Amino acid sequence: MLISQILDDAETIRVVARNGGKTRIINGARSVYSLAMEAARTGVGLATLIERKGLGEAVDLDAAYKKGRLLSPINHPDPAHLHLTGTGLTHLGSAATRDSMHKKLSSADGEEQLTDSMKMFRMGLEGGKPAKGQVGVQPEWFYKGNGTMAVAPGAALLSPAFAKDAGEEPEIAGIYVIGDDGAPFRVGFTLSNEFSDHVTERVNYLFLAHSKLRNASFGPEILIGDLPSDIRGTSRIVRDGKTLWEKPFLSGEANMSHTIANLEHHHFKYSAFRQPGDVHVHMFGTATLSFADGVKTEAGDVFEIEAGDFGLPLRNPLEIEKPVKVAVKAL
Repeated sequence: MLISQILDDAETIRVVARNGGKTRIINGARSVYSLAMEAARTGVGLATLIERKGLGEAVDLDAAYKKGRLLSPINHPDPAHLHLTGTGLTHLGSAATRDSMHKKLSSADGEEQLTDSMKMFRMGLEGGKPAKGQVGVQPEWFYKGNGTMAVAPGAALLSPAFAKDAGEEPEIAGIYVIGDDGAPFRVGFTLSNEFSDHVTERVNYLFLAHSKLRNASFGPEILIGDLPSDIRGTSRIVRDGKTLWEKPFLSGEANMSHTIANLEHHHFKYSAFRQPGDVHVHMFGTATLSFADGVKTEAGDVFEIEAGDFGLPLRNPLEIEKPVKVAVKAL
């Protein structure tokens, strides 16, 4: 089952679902957030809750997308309570991409030294898929911002004027709400564009945190249920109506050095991320970047990320923000 959110002609949020057939409005659902919190509070599975509410009028999701009426597939009434986070070096091909930016070093005596990226990747290979009931090695982790940084499908990703690069990262993200008792509940999985500044990151690995504080987009639809183990998608950049760059990407646990459960554990082990009512969009990493192929994006380029299991493609144009002067005033 796939669920998403649209704005109707009266500017009212409509939650819609499809399961191999037409896309229909879920009766009585005010938002995906309220639907997920209701499921958490009642102990009823989300798909079961949707079936109980029933489906009503059919909608044309493609047409809504073209009209700019698709919303992010989940939001929070207070954007400060939605957290955008992620993990890196989690995919079997990701070390090669990262290490092209952080090359191996050699010590004076000729003994080869591994970059921090390669060390983290090796740790994941050795301990990222623990036995059931065991805790595996923790992954690289980063923070992207709160709900003010979330960009709806079809809307522009804004790169800061001071950024050195504006590059896509095609990823799968987990969507979560925190129950009233502090327990995390997974709503489902979605496509995401974990938009980053790879030139800044390449200067020094310690600039990774700076490189990640950017917009992100996810959706348009949330896949309810288990994540397929072998996900095969396509990431592309379109410039002036023509494909500038295109490459397949792989995800799912068959193509990862960590289990989803291990990544979830190391995120939600922190009490700060178990605050009742909060929403989390946690991105699981990638091994495919246009930056690694020497592509330099420009304003007006369109990022497209698609994978068959997740419904409509995630599509966002690139826009460069105007410079902003910031002055700190003493009180």
